[in-house]
Amino acid sequence: MLLMLLCVALAVAGIGYAKFKQIQGAIAMGKSFAPPPSAVTTQVLQAQVWEPSIKVIGTLKAVQGGNVSTDLAGIVSEIAFDSGKTVSKGELLALLNSEQEKAQLAAAEARRDLAKLDAKRKRELQAQNAAPASERDAAEAELRRTEAVCAEIEALLARKKITAPFAGVLGIRLVSLGQFLNPGAPIATMHSLDPIQVQFNLPQQQLAIATPGRPLRILSQDRPEIVRNGSVTALDSQVNETSRAITVEGSLPNSDKLLRPGMFVNVEIPLPKEEGVLVVPASAISYAPYGDSVFVVKESSSAEGKPAKIVAQQFVKLGQNRGDQVRILSGLAAGDEVVTSGVFKLRPGASVQINNTVQPPSEAAPHPPNS
Repeated sequence: MLLMLLCVALAVAGIGYAKFKQIQGAIAMGKSFAPPPSAVTTQVLQAQVWEPSIKVIGTLKAVQGGNVSTDLAGIVSEIAFDSGKTVSKGELLALLNSEQEKAQLAAAEARRDLAKLDAKRKRELQAQNAAPASERDAAEAELRRTEAVCAEIEALLARKKITAPFAGVLGIRLVSLGQFLNPGAPIATMHSLDPIQVQFNLPQQQLAIATPGRPLRILSQDRPEIVRNGSVTALDSQVNETSRAITVEGSLPNSDKLLRPGMFVNVEIPLPKEEGVLVVPASAISYAPYGDSVFVVKESSSAEGKPAKIVAQQFVKLGQNRGDQVRILSGLAAGDEVVTSGVFKLRPGASVQINNTVQPPSEAAPHPPNS
C-alpha cells in the first residue's frame, strides 16, 4: 500500500511539473508576441495656400416682385397671358370690361369737338370786334374743360388695362374670364429673376467683412451643379438688437432662371488667401473630449532589429474646415507623415504597414453621390 501511494504521488508530481513548464512557456511566448502591423494610408504634410471663407445660410429674393392687381372693380373680359410666361414691361396681361367708359368717352369727345368749333368762332368774332372778349374767354374755358373730361375718361380706360409693371416672369394665373374683381384683387404673381438677390445675416463681429463690392458665392444643397458668383450690394442700416446680427444683401446673375425667390442657399464670402497652411483630411482626425489628435508615423526597429514604422499620437489644434479638409493651427509641421485612414484601430506605439493605393477623399468642395 505504501509503495502504491508513493508511485501515485510521483506520477501526480510529474504531471504537475510538466504543466508548470507548459504554462511558463506560454507566458514567455505571450510576452514576446507582437501583433501584426495595421494597414493604414498616410499623407506627408506640405504647406499650401488656404482660402478661408465665412459660410452662412441665405434666402433668395427678387429685385422686383409681388402681386399684379387691379385698382378698379370690374369684370374680366380678356386674359392675355399664360401661367409662367416671361413678359416685358408694359405688356398687356388682362382687360376689364369698359363698355360704359367707352360710351362716356364718345360723349365727352363730341362735347369737346363742339366746344372747339365754338371757341374758334368766338376767336374770329372777337378779332373783328363783333363779340365781347368775355364770350371768347368763356368758350376757351369750356374747351379746356371738355378736353380735361376726355383725358379723365381716357385715364380711366387705361386703368382698365392691366399691364406688366416691369419685365419678369409671371406665376400661376389667379383669375378667370367673366370673374368680378374688387379693387386690389391679384391677377398673378410676378418677379424679376435676372439678376436675383440673396439676403443673409452676419454677426456684428463680422460687420467689417461685408463691405459693398466684396465677392460672394452661393451653392445649393438640392442642386450641387448650381454655383454662382456675385457681390455684396448693401447692408441694413441697423444691427438687430435681439440677435446682434445685421442683414446683408447681395446680387447674383440668373440668366438661366434656375434660382427662384424663396429658395435657401449656402452663402460663402471668401477671405484673403493665406500662405503656408497645413491641411489634413477629416478622416485623419481622432476626436475626443480631452482633445483632438492625429497619428504621426515614426521610424523605429523591430525586436529582430529590422526597420519598422510605428505611430505616435499627436494632439493638434484645429481651424476652419473646407469640405473634406481641416486646417491645422498647431501641433504639426511640414514634412510630418500623418495617418489618413484607419486611425480608429491605432494606439500610441503601434506598428503600421503603409498602403497608399486607395486614399480617402480630400476635396475642398466635395459632391458626394446621392446626397
